[in-house]
Amino acid sequence: MGPEGNPSIPELVSYLRDRVERVVIGQSQNIDLLLLALLCGGHILLEGVPGTAKTLLARTIARLLGVGSKRIQFTPDLMPSDILGTNVFNLQTSRFEFRPGPVFTDILIADEINRTPPKTQAALLEVMEEKTVTIDGISHPLSDLFTVVATQNPIEYEGTYRLPEAQLDRFLLKLEVTYPPPEEEDHILRLYQGRTGLGAPIDMVTPAAFGAMETTGTDGAGLGRARILQARQALTGVTAKSEVCAYIGQVVRRTREMDQVLMGASSRAAVHVLQASKVQALMNGRNFVIPDDVKQVCRPVLRHRVTLQPDAYVEGFTADDLLTAVLEKVEVPR
Repeated sequence: MGPEGNPSIPELVSYLRDRVERVVIGQSQNIDLLLLALLCGGHILLEGVPGTAKTLLARTIARLLGVGSKRIQFTPDLMPSDILGTNVFNLQTSRFEFRPGPVFTDILIADEINRTPPKTQAALLEVMEEKTVTIDGISHPLSDLFTVVATQNPIEYEGTYRLPEAQLDRFLLKLEVTYPPPEEEDHILRLYQGRTGLGAPIDMVTPAAFGAMETTGTDGAGLGRARILQARQALTGVTAKSEVCAYIGQVVRRTREMDQVLMGASSRAAVHVLQASKVQALMNGRNFVIPDDVKQVCRPVLRHRVTLQPDAYVEGFTADDLLTAVLEKVEVPR
């Protein structure tokens, strides 16, 4: 238990994970990483074939936290104003008034984000980095909890566009959602026994359950936002020694030096690895970062920021293969 009766970060994560898994079967690692991104204040890209619970995972966490959420279905004809909002002329006042778009929420679910052209995808660049929307020279701030949870189908699917590198670099994590193993798929089928219709059982999760915090005895309702923002403040108390920071720098620089790489990870990527490692340390009950924390977050933080040479793709080499090789080559500090 933390100060003033508040749950510790490991208790909070365990509580949230347990309730998400009532609806989203399996995917424990992805659930933990998505919670890590929320605690870190970063955006998440979920990639996987249709029907693997990508959108359900995002909706479940938003519902569990009891925060505002909106969903955008990305399509080829979607315009930037459909995302950001626009100024509308009011005939009664003879003035333009700003009509906010769906980005004005806490958790924005960007469904099938790679089904819209780069022009519309670029509308998210400012909001993801600065959490503001600028229309006609006027900036409109977004929620302090604003997080983009985007889903996409694998890039080779028909009717999709490759996300621009500048946009990919703004995602803290890229999580790969795969088909469940047989035992988990059987569990999914049992979960739907006795239910009518085809809808997901998201009603099994309610915001009130989170506020009660049955496992710790904390009382209150609607505490999702407060708990997440409070956990983010705890990052200031996590330290990373100079040796660990140097280790992160070496890993990121090595991604630019490998023969199979066309473009390596950026300096922003190095900062994201550091911040994600701090949250990983908190989730493990520590206020200091160790190399194992870096190794745990390295692949999801860097896999979408590395572009391989065409011949590497032809040979079946993946970004995760590259990062595994990088981690093996860089000496781990003692």
